[in-house]
Amino acid sequence: MTAQPCEADVIAGLEPFASAEIVQRGGQHVRTMRQGVLNFSAARLAPFLDLKAVLSVYRLLRFDVPRPKALLADQHQRYLLTQVDAVLSLYPPKTYRTFMLAAAGAHTPVMSRLRDAVATHTGLQPVDESGDLLIRIRPSPLGNGWDVLVRISPRPLATREWRVCNVDGALQATVAHVMVTLTQPCSDDVYLNLCCGSGTLLIERALVGAARRLIGCDVHPRALNCARRNIAAYLRGRSNIFELYPWDARCLPLPDASVDAIVADLPFGSQVGSHAENLTLYPQIMREARRVAKTGARFVVITAEVRLMQGLVAQMADVWRCERVLRVNLGGLWPAIFVLRSA
Repeated sequence: MTAQPCEADVIAGLEPFASAEIVQRGGQHVRTMRQGVLNFSAARLAPFLDLKAVLSVYRLLRFDVPRPKALLADQHQRYLLTQVDAVLSLYPPKTYRTFMLAAAGAHTPVMSRLRDAVATHTGLQPVDESGDLLIRIRPSPLGNGWDVLVRISPRPLATREWRVCNVDGALQATVAHVMVTLTQPCSDDVYLNLCCGSGTLLIERALVGAARRLIGCDVHPRALNCARRNIAAYLRGRSNIFELYPWDARCLPLPDASVDAIVADLPFGSQVGSHAENLTLYPQIMREARRVAKTGARFVVITAEVRLMQGLVAQMADVWRCERVLRVNLGGLWPAIFVLRSA
């Protein structure tokens, strides 16, 4: 089967992790086109329907035409609709009910005719936003012709089915997945999620594989209730392996050197907490995390308090060794993921 061009949207800063996952699923010739966008080729689309480090995947159709009007030509239109059919066939009938055509001048006569053609061919209802089937049309970034991108899933891959509840500052699931992988998980892990919020880092760890214990704690009852709802949606017949506790991350009822991996989405000081509070909170959490961590345990932290965290890592270099720092783009905010290892 001939490999076909595809495109993936990813969180800027996490391109290497998304690239590795795409290659693992059989993607070829993966390259970063610009921040947050990867191009690759693949013979089959099905292996990419449950990527965890990718926001969305598109079938990329390139047309060597000077203007979008040429897409209405019979040969181009038939090819486009054939590719739409190939995407729709990846899911059971009636999975898709609506579609959205995203393009500059989306309501011009040319785009309206193209929208009508898709609606007639597929029987899907056209909508102006949040369509199940997303078709994007743009000038080719290669400098000539036009691209049509057909998303291969009825919702972004980053939209987890288990998420039924959110709290302020909830962590984006693809970022959580990468943080989990940075702990280098293994089946015997005692895994601790400090300030667990809505449970994203707990559930993403369960998705990666088995662990001896999955422990989440938070002092806010609303956060714990939200985590319970998301975990219940995730479980759906699975055995409950999660432990949720109303613990203060500064004073944990856990033995010394008892935890293999620790993760935390610490208060950014904007939506949650304040910078003044973080000046005291962060060093207390860092010290307590080191107390419960085994020697060699990894502590993966995301925070927008980058300078504060950098200063603490320098001060605590005798107990926490910094292995890696990654900056990621979350809606225009560039927090950092710190990968620490207990000395």
